[in-house]
Amino acid sequence: MSAKAKRPRWTGLGARLLTALIVALVCIVPLYLGGFVWTMLVALFASRMMYEWVRMTDPEASWPAIFIALSGLIVALLYAMQSLELWLLATVVLFTGLAVWERMRRDDPFWTAMGLPYVIIPAAVIVLLRGPEAGLDTRGFTQLAFIILIVIAADVGAYFGGSTLGGPKLAPSLSPNKTWSGVLSGAALASFVAIVAGLFIGLSPVLAILLALPIVVLSILGDLLESSVKRKIGVKDTGALLPGHGGLLDRLDSLMAAVVGGAVILMVVGEGWPVA
Repeated sequence: MSAKAKRPRWTGLGARLLTALIVALVCIVPLYLGGFVWTMLVALFASRMMYEWVRMTDPEASWPAIFIALSGLIVALLYAMQSLELWLLATVVLFTGLAVWERMRRDDPFWTAMGLPYVIIPAAVIVLLRGPEAGLDTRGFTQLAFIILIVIAADVGAYFGGSTLGGPKLAPSLSPNKTWSGVLSGAALASFVAIVAGLFIGLSPVLAILLALPIVVLSILGDLLESSVKRKIGVKDTGALLPGHGGLLDRLDSLMAAVVGGAVILMVVGEGWPVA
């Protein structure tokens, strides 16, 4: 094999790093504050993601279709901010039904029926999990930050490890760039980050890894799910908002699955989480 073939292919690394830095700077203060400020930021991000989904799956979408989807998202997040879970679920059902009815007048509503819960539920869970209390030492901040750090570490590890080591593909029919070496590299870096994060919040190394690995798996599944949808629809990216990444959906698909599954895992942990 030539030296050129062995060289890591870190395509678009500069743009990816710059985008990640900007997103981190935008998010850090609202994440610290929680409550209304965090909810508004999540609403802003999720609104863009909902718009990307509607435009990707329904190129001829009317303004009523977009309005219904965005309205359902905003109402659901307002209920999430108040921890009104039943009203939140009722909102998802109601607005998904309205969106499906609107789409049925034009064509098959399958992607609409899938899309609203796909965007709204993870966004609402992110708000619910963070909670209203401000501070680094709150349960909501530490739990959500832990999940985010694990997803980022898994993605970074997979990107560099997979590009460097190559090898067998994970799911070539869905995502031709993902490799098993990337999966293992991502899991290794995520485990290391989990241990370090656990030192700051009082998690034992074993528990930190046991929490991290399912989140890594969920993040990969979330990425593969969206890749499958894009392949079926016939698009490369959900948008072009983020240089080096595509749309917000392209960047946050891993987090969406991980945060929902991670919230369930943390509910099981319950009082085992060291920050009250």
